[in-house]
Amino acid sequence: MSEQVKRATISDVALHAGVSRAAVSKVLRGAYGVSETMKARVDASMAALGYRPSALARGMRGSSFTLGVFVVDLQNTFMSVLIEGIRAEAEVSGYQVFIGEASRGLSQQRQMIEAMLDRKMDGLLLIAPFGTAEDLEEIGRTTPMVVLGRHGPGGSYDTVASDDVAGSALIVDHLAALGHRRISHLKHVGRENNEDGMPQVVRAQGYIDAMVRNGLGGEIDVIEGRWHQAGGQHAAELMLQRPHPPTAVHAGTDMAALGVLTGLYEAGVKVPEEFSVVGYDNVFSASLPQVALTSVDQSGVEMGSLAARLLVERIQGRREAVSTVVAPSLVVRRTTGPIPAS
Repeated sequence: MSEQVKRATISDVALHAGVSRAAVSKVLRGAYGVSETMKARVDASMAALGYRPSALARGMRGSSFTLGVFVVDLQNTFMSVLIEGIRAEAEVSGYQVFIGEASRGLSQQRQMIEAMLDRKMDGLLLIAPFGTAEDLEEIGRTTPMVVLGRHGPGGSYDTVASDDVAGSALIVDHLAALGHRRISHLKHVGRENNEDGMPQVVRAQGYIDAMVRNGLGGEIDVIEGRWHQAGGQHAAELMLQRPHPPTAVHAGTDMAALGVLTGLYEAGVKVPEEFSVVGYDNVFSASLPQVALTSVDQSGVEMGSLAARLLVERIQGRREAVSTVVAPSLVVRRTTGPIPAS
């Protein structure tokens, strides 16, 4: 019995042509920026190897009625709030949503986006993605796309973001009105996502601006770390080690705020009698009676719904870029109170 001949794959074509898998993928779907030389080289290798693309790789004509949603970190519970809004709007418009995560940086993000495009999803919705504005423009030139969370505007894609400057101002104004002066801020610092339009950069600037406006420029204290529970707990330890610790913190996100609360609890510091904590996102757990976290509400479901609606409009032919900023509100609960008596 003769041995079955192995069918050539994209990897085989890439190796034969001396290019990357991503380059072969771009040739297959006719992506923007592929030179005629590259196309001829890949076409020649496919012919030499007898490569036959699958139906997906050939690029089906017409709509697949699928949307690719990319997130950097699914552990952040605010992502589920945004996705709830995206799913609801997508279903109304007859689209299915597929979710991909890439927490390990720009390279993994590119691979995930390529995989979504290879599967001929009609459009992409990227939540706080890595990379520069030009990286995003390159994708937006050939694929209907909406970026959620990063501040725009984009030239080839739409953006939806909360007004993070206003959100930080709500926090600082609230704490200053309670008499707090030593107000710290937790700023997320990751490996590849600190571009100017990212939420952590804008929130930090909003905090600085609001501190100056309240006459507290000399008390500005930005603590760099990570916006998750462990990061917040570590920040609490750092703050309490100071000779003159702050009396309040703008934690950046609810996840970090929960970590701060844990660190304060373990150190025996009473909230809000001795220390006030404010989160950002107003996730469900913030409203639990045991937590009662003061937090900025970004209207996450509405943001997700709006982003999906804009993406469907782009798929249906709209070309002009839309940049939308959603106004936040402050939900005051039991983790903030007047400055402790000296």
